Order: sequence, then C-alpha cells, then structure tokens
Amino acid sequence: MSGHSKWKTIQHKKGAADAARGRIFSKLSKEISIAARAGGGDPVMNPALRTLIAKAKSSNMPADNVERAIKKGTGELAGGQLEEITYEGYAAAGVALVIKVLTDNKNRAASEIRHIFTKFGSNLAGQGAVARTFKRKGQILVEAATVEEDKLMGIVLDAGAEDMQQDGEVFEIITTPASYQAVVDALEKAGIKSASSEIVLIPDAFVPVTDKTTAGNIVKFIETLEENEDVQNVYSNMDVNEAILKEMEQK
Repeated sequence: MSGHSKWKTIQHKKGAADAARGRIFSKLSKEISIAARAGGGDPVMNPALRTLIAKAKSSNMPADNVERAIKKGTGELAGGQLEEITYEGYAAAGVALVIKVLTDNKNRAASEIRHIFTKFGSNLAGQGAVARTFKRKGQILVEAATVEEDKLMGIVLDAGAEDMQQDGEVFEIITTPASYQAVVDALEKAGIKSASSEIVLIPDAFVPVTDKTTAGNIVKFIETLEENEDVQNVYSNMDVNEAILKEMEQK
C-alpha cells in the first residue's frame, strides 16, 4: 500500500525513543522469562528464547539482565508469577486493537487498561471479537537502505517467507510461524541485520485513517497503552497516509 504506513512501521520509527525511556528492557525481560518457563532456559533447544535473546542484544540490553530473566523463568531465581492476558477493543474510526499483557497482578492490569480506554472515549470488546480478525505471523523488518530489494527477496523467499514488501523506510517480511525461524536464520547467515523480528498478530485487513486529528488521537491512545508497565504489545489494523505522519512528526 504505497504512500501509507502501518502501525508496526510507525512503532519502528519511534523505537529509539522507546528504548531511551528504558521500557523495552522491562518488557523484554518479561517475554524472556515467559519463553524460558515454557520451553526451558537453553536457547539452542528453545527457538522462541533464542529469538528474544537476539532481540535483546540488538536493543543493547545488558547480558546480566537477560541471564536474570532466563533464571526467573526457569525458577532458578525468585520472581513474581507472570500471567498472559489479552484485551481487545476499538479506537476511533473503527480501528481494531489487540493488547497483549504480561503481569504479576491481573486486577491492577485490568483496571489500568480500562482506565486508558475510558480516557480516550473507547470501549473494550468481548474476548475474540477483535482477535479473530488477526492472524499469527512472523514479521521481520529490514532497513531498506541496508540491502538491495532483489537480493533480500531472493533470500527470504527461498527460506520460506510468504511475502515481502516495502513499507516506508523498511522492507517488511511476512512468514508463517512455522517458517519464521528458517527465514531469521537465512538472514543471519547472509549477514543481513533485521531492525525488528518477532511473531506478531497481523490484521486480515487494514483500516485507512485519513483525518490528521483522528490519526493523532489514535497514535496517542496506543502510545499510552504501550507506556503501561504490563503491556507488552499493541497490535492495530490502522493504516495512515505518510503525509499525515510527517505532519505529526514535525509537531
């Protein structure tokens, strides 16, 4: 969708600021603990953990933090029991949101998520009402300036990727969850660094937001959700014209 930008790309542009605020380390620690709890603390035998460790390294997360998170997940270190919760709802213009939460206090998390929705005049939806319009996919972003498109496409398609397209300043590579690790490994073998790499929820269809004020309010809504300490990811089907984004960035 040329001339437009999906929410993941907007997040990517804001990634440096997010990392500077330190939230990314806390969120990665929780994800690493959950992955270690589910599949063990050996990254060789646990692909999900291996991917998160690579993500932590690319975010300059200290190795001690990674090791501590793994040990909490495997029970070698004490730590609060984390629960995974999904919240669903809608923002303005019919934009769908799926919020993934990892928390040691589900009552606190529920109260705070509801408060944010109320603050922005939105409502939570019933379980499955929104999530059913999203699919689990592997998503890898590669800076467009770092590699030739034809070379990248050949590598990822040979490794089993479903699709690749340019979205603003990045190439977006989509895989099935099953072929995700093979594509990640192929990129690593070719010496191509990814800007972002994870299993995500991709919407079946995107909702274009053409009004600048509405787009700004939705972005602020999602950013407020992401700033919550329990929120790990916010998935959205928002699609914004790049001209609107540029105006928002200049303010």
